Amino acid sequence: MDGPLAGLRVLDLTSVQMGPWCTRIVADLGAEVIKVEAPEGDSSRYTGVPRHRGMSGTFQHNAKGKRSIALDLKRPEAKEAILRLAAGCDAFASNIRPAALERLGLDYDPVRRANPAIVYLSMVGYGTGGRYAGRPAYDDLIQAASGVTMLLQRSTGEPRFIPMAAIDRIVGGAAANALLAGLLARERTGVGQRIEVPMFETMVQFVLSEHLQGTTFDPPTSPPGYPRTLSRSRKPYATKDGFLAVLPYNDGQWRRFFEAVGKGHILKQDPRFADITARTANIDELYDMIGEELKGRSTGEWLELLQQADIACMVPHTLESLLHDPHLEDRGFFVFQDHPSEGRIRTMAEPTTWSETQPQSGKFAPRLGQHTREVLAEAGYGEAEIDALVADRVAFTDQRS
Repeated sequence: MDGPLAGLRVLDLTSVQMGPWCTRIVADLGAEVIKVEAPEGDSSRYTGVPRHRGMSGTFQHNAKGKRSIALDLKRPEAKEAILRLAAGCDAFASNIRPAALERLGLDYDPVRRANPAIVYLSMVGYGTGGRYAGRPAYDDLIQAASGVTMLLQRSTGEPRFIPMAAIDRIVGGAAANALLAGLLARERTGVGQRIEVPMFETMVQFVLSEHLQGTTFDPPTSPPGYPRTLSRSRKPYATKDGFLAVLPYNDGQWRRFFEAVGKGHILKQDPRFADITARTANIDELYDMIGEELKGRSTGEWLELLQQADIACMVPHTLESLLHDPHLEDRGFFVFQDHPSEGRIRTMAEPTTWSETQPQSGKFAPRLGQHTREVLAEAGYGEAEIDALVADRVAFTDQRS
């Protein structure tokens, strides 16, 4: 087998970040993913500095292991092609807004008629039935809507966006879980279904599971917000020659930390730090104490001391230094491979390991329309029919193939 999902076929009408990350997960685990693109291709093809137009670094990682078919979905012939492809797939995944899918004739009902057992995954910004339903949504907007930006204001003094598409990947991961659960349910019952995964509600649950705190109860026992993660002093600490992330957490770790710096009396004598409840309520003062201590020694000295005391610590990486992390080198995480058209590229290994069905490595992102002809042929189109679709600019093929 080429991974635990070998044999599953997913028709992928996703673009940008969230949807492609969802389908990248299942592709990594062995599913066959057919990526349907517009004639101009997924916009993520054009971010960054590629060797060849349309094959950006972002796209290399989001589309690894997928096949690309390019169709003009506004044409009725393309709709027919999608439905014929759907008839032979286990799942249909899209982050196109539902109203647009309905206009294209690719909402759930026509797809279900083509394949009654299909699992139809719809990734949306806001759930159906709420007043925001149908609005456009991107990572930054959902960061704002779900409270993330203002959490950063509380912890840093300024409302900011996380400097990565974290929400797209969090919700994309949740969507992959939902898709696989839907496929498992179909395996057990034989029944397909429509699954909707909304960004906003998913992220509100994600944020408030940590920060609802005392407002979990009625009446509330405290305001919302988890003080430890909101502390303005929660950050890598400056040492004599760099920075270090340090996290004593339980009673034993705090005791060993203060004993290591010659202040073992603090936990016994200061009621502010006697247990986890008291420490959480006074977390700023506690983290400030760590910060003051770390200034007095070098990073190397602290690593030796803290590791001997079995206290979690790590030197913060930059993007540049992360590429040379020794643990990742031990794991063979980064691999240089020769892409058929893009030359030598850096790829990342599947992080999980499987004793029996290890996912196959060595997969590459496709060029736009690279697999148009073969995918249409698999759906039953003859060579003359495919030629006609290409000539009529309904279907598009890779010009370099």
